[in-house]
Amino acid sequence: MTVYRGMDVATAKPTAAERARVTHHLLDLVEPNEEFTVSMFKAAAGRALAHIEERGARALLVGGTGLYVRAVVDDLSLPGRYPDVAAALDAEAEVGGPAALHARLVALDPLGASRIGPDNRRRIVRALEVTIGSGRPFSSFGPGLERYRPTRFQQIGIAFQPAAVDRRIEERLGRWLEAGWLEEVRALAERPGGLSRTARQALGYKELLEHLEGACGLEEALERVAQRTRALARRQWAWFRRDPRISWLAPGEDPALGVGQLLDRSPRSGATGRVRD
Repeated sequence: MTVYRGMDVATAKPTAAERARVTHHLLDLVEPNEEFTVSMFKAAAGRALAHIEERGARALLVGGTGLYVRAVVDDLSLPGRYPDVAAALDAEAEVGGPAALHARLVALDPLGASRIGPDNRRRIVRALEVTIGSGRPFSSFGPGLERYRPTRFQQIGIAFQPAAVDRRIEERLGRWLEAGWLEEVRALAERPGGLSRTARQALGYKELLEHLEGACGLEEALERVAQRTRALARRQWAWFRRDPRISWLAPGEDPALGVGQLLDRSPRSGATGRVRD
């Protein structure tokens, strides 16, 4: 979500000072009323990586959105778009909610459905869009996410500590509010064109938009954000720990040492989202 201009606080977008120290890429690529897909991300990441390598530098891919990381690391073959199908599914979701669509996905693509939570409307709609539009299960695209092929990227991760992560999630929400998060969401909602379907589903922004639209109080919205972020952290850990190519560091280890060791072993390397060099 750091690709969206103006969505800064709750995307933990690097500050101007951080960007002055380290060159970052794939930030502020599109307006918040524009759609942005994994295919677009893959193409932008490919251009950034090529530019970095042309300069003789090494890139670090830093993030945690599993499919986006795999799209680059494994050069996934990505399905096309079917706008009419997506529009019809969105209309269904407005009436019946995401759970009914998820049940439909279970029937059409059980493997794909098993990888998507029943409340993740955006991903459910996308999976059904592809399954219905292409006539192929969404999970059938690419080399198969259950297969981990050799890759030129070296990957490291920091092992998940649930209690520590949960505590940091709560602390971070307070810092974001102090940094003007609610005001940022209000300004985004008031922009001409509002937020695109993709941007509107961003974790934290979705809940505060619901609050500003009168669907819930602020405390309830923040509790939803905390709950969904905790659930996301656990899904991310479940996703990445299955990948045998990732070298895991203990939470107390210095990540810089792990990155340095991997860079020493590879002429061109990456860790696991946004690109910087």
